[in-house]
Amino acid sequence: GHTTGPSLNNDKLYKFAYSAEVYVDQVKASLQKSAGYRISSGVDVNLLWRNPDNDDDQLVKVMIRDVRVENVNGRPAAKNIFTGKSTEKIIGKEYLEALQRPIVLELVRGKVKNFYSYQNEPGFTQNIKRGLASLFQLQLHSGASREVDISGKCNTTYHVRQDQVTKVKALDSCEIEKQGFTSHNQILDVSTKATSATIYVLEDSFIKSVKAEENYVLLLNSRRKTGAKIVSKQRLELKSVQAGPGLIAGKQVASVIKTLDSSYVAVTLVAEPVKSECKKCPSLSEHWQSIREHMHPEKLSKAEAARSFLSFIQSIRKATKEEILQIIRSENKELLPQVVDAVTSAQTPASLEAILEFLDFKDTSTSTLQERFLYACGFASHPNEMLLKSLTAKFKGDIANEEIRETLVIVMGALIRKLCDREGCKLPAVVEAKRLILNRLEKAKKDDNVRMYLLALKNALLPEAIPLLLKYAESEEGPISNVAATALQRYDPSFLTKEVKETMNRIYHQNRKVHEKTVRTTAAAIILNSNPSYMEVKNILLSIGELPLEMNKYMLSMIQDILHFEMPSSKTVRQVLKDMRTHNYDRFSRMGSSSAYSGYITRGPDVSSTYSLDILYSGSGILRRSNMNIHIFDRNAELHASQVVLEAQGLESIIAATPDEGEENLDSFAGMSAILFDVQLRPVTFFQGYGDLMSKMFSATGDPINVVKGLILLTDYSQEIQLQSGPRASAEFLGGLAIDISGGMEFSLWYRESKTNIKNRVAVFIAGNTEVDSFFIKTGIETTLEVETTLDFITTVQFSQYPFLVCMQMDRVESPFRRYVTKYESLPSGRRYTARRGKAELLAGNQYPLHQENSNMCRMVVGAKSDSSSNWF
Repeated sequence: GHTTGPSLNNDKLYKFAYSAEVYVDQVKASLQKSAGYRISSGVDVNLLWRNPDNDDDQLVKVMIRDVRVENVNGRPAAKNIFTGKSTEKIIGKEYLEALQRPIVLELVRGKVKNFYSYQNEPGFTQNIKRGLASLFQLQLHSGASREVDISGKCNTTYHVRQDQVTKVKALDSCEIEKQGFTSHNQILDVSTKATSATIYVLEDSFIKSVKAEENYVLLLNSRRKTGAKIVSKQRLELKSVQAGPGLIAGKQVASVIKTLDSSYVAVTLVAEPVKSECKKCPSLSEHWQSIREHMHPEKLSKAEAARSFLSFIQSIRKATKEEILQIIRSENKELLPQVVDAVTSAQTPASLEAILEFLDFKDTSTSTLQERFLYACGFASHPNEMLLKSLTAKFKGDIANEEIRETLVIVMGALIRKLCDREGCKLPAVVEAKRLILNRLEKAKKDDNVRMYLLALKNALLPEAIPLLLKYAESEEGPISNVAATALQRYDPSFLTKEVKETMNRIYHQNRKVHEKTVRTTAAAIILNSNPSYMEVKNILLSIGELPLEMNKYMLSMIQDILHFEMPSSKTVRQVLKDMRTHNYDRFSRMGSSSAYSGYITRGPDVSSTYSLDILYSGSGILRRSNMNIHIFDRNAELHASQVVLEAQGLESIIAATPDEGEENLDSFAGMSAILFDVQLRPVTFFQGYGDLMSKMFSATGDPINVVKGLILLTDYSQEIQLQSGPRASAEFLGGLAIDISGGMEFSLWYRESKTNIKNRVAVFIAGNTEVDSFFIKTGIETTLEVETTLDFITTVQFSQYPFLVCMQMDRVESPFRRYVTKYESLPSGRRYTARRGKAELLAGNQYPLHQENSNMCRMVVGAKSDSSSNWF
């Protein structure tokens, strides 16, 4: 009547052959060429005791013997790290002895109720035994259950057909202590898929053979060709049944176990975390010395800088606060900012304590380092509550430099958003930071303070901040209403209520007061991007022709861009254009130089990226705003990779021109604002006021102003994986960006020409290492990708005639792209086998198309330049 679980016969010894194999390779590769190893052994199983009151409760002894370790794939002796080494030498005498000590399982209805082993046995050998013990757990009827085995407590489904049982374990449901973290944005992250199935063949109601296979696939979301797989296989096969020892008499399990061996203790079947110590790893300072030369500021747009940055982060994550402080305190001014980038990006309690102890916010002389620290916090891949708490405390304290104070609160906004995205909106530190920003904004009197808190909200994107942003967008002037409007533009359209759209329509159509062109065009963009109604689109189209000259042209370009790029509102726009009152020559033949255009940088199977560029001029021909955006998206997520906005106002007096309506009293100003990886940075001012403008104009060298320079951790994925055969695997993917963005604005009254140049120099390095660590052997696969590129964006305006000539160029230089894959197996003694493949190629440079009018104008500008040089005398 043994219907519920496998049953052993009395006085028999069951002799099995057992093997556990591990393979590591690229996702699509065949297992015949994978790196990996096999542990094989004999396994003896016999019944010790059966409960006299319940046949389904039995104690079974399991013993491993004759252990061998070998390559998983046949390999010539020269490439085999095990050649000439005995098992004892490979595993170590003490481990081998521990591995061959027997374990006892209490099976109740086929499930392992208790697992008895020795208390101070090494975790690694204990896990291998757990992996074997888990195979003896099965039920003989179909159905689902929640079971505990080496993988944790998991949802398991059984399918039973005659003498065959299939067990499928849902690995993503397993409750086990997990270590690791994932990247904040899905596009920068890694996706995983895990499966586990075991097939049992039974004979005489006991196990004849078991085949178990577990697969883990890890893919880089931004490039799904890059990834790794781990395959773990177990086999148990009955070889013979012999006469064996008799049963032990007894009523209770505890007394039987005591009779057997008083050293036995019941231990959990769930694997225990095991980490092998690194014997020959360099110290943090040794590591820093080896990569230091790649971290000089002039090398920061090279792939080697990004590679060194990532390896340094990995070292910092293992270091103590004292070791970190020693490097920070001993480094020179030139390299310290890069050290600060790495220490902050490491995001360990020790690294945060070290950097906070080192930085003194009351000291203005280290403000460059303070800013680098704050931006690295803003870009944190998996920030925690402690980080936000520390920054809030700093903000409440003394800060000598007003710009640092501004950056600090802007970064707090970015951290609030990241924590809220991970269900952390109710954490005490988040609640406090939100309250602080909202309360201080309500009380702020000075324009600079109001702008600072609005920029923080532009990063935080709190739903409860929308009413405040509406108030500032509609009732305030200049920069303040502008920041509030652009903050609303960053919200997902689902948050933009009827009230938001009504306010944006009032601003655009100037129902209550006169607004600047920059705010009006932002309001129009918000309306057109958030599922506009037929009437909203119609009113916007009818307004074209009644607007200031350049704004007419800008709005027309925006509508044409929506149609050409098939944006969500293009259907509604097409419907409206069927009406001749909106779609006529008078409206669609407006002159001017302003424009809006979107296009694709790349379109790939995994991710695509788009660029959009819009430029608004004042009626006098001076740049009012240029806005360059790059977005990256896949099927499920989007990332605002960068935005660079150049703004100028009040410059008409220089060329004796008449300002546009509502802009007569604007102070002279030019500046730049940037968003990088969804984080709004502190805006940079080129000049403020007429006097400042004149002094800078006469001393101008045309040298670019640095906007962003540094190292950013983009992809940060680390997971520990418990394999059901016993070993632990780890997967780490790190992606770093070395970036150098600079922007300049040259102005020549003599040639009546202005030129803006934004140079984006970037290098990306991604490294993935997937490794199975079995104490006595490590096997894994390393993948690296690197690319360096420069994107130049140049705008030349000649205002010697009207309409003035505007030429925009967006160029990407030729870019080297390299990728390498290394598979390896290594022993602690230093013996190592590696197989490496690589590919290097040059990605062709590209000049990105903008609209046709721009191409025509560029020909005229370039032509005019060559003419003027020849007839100068």
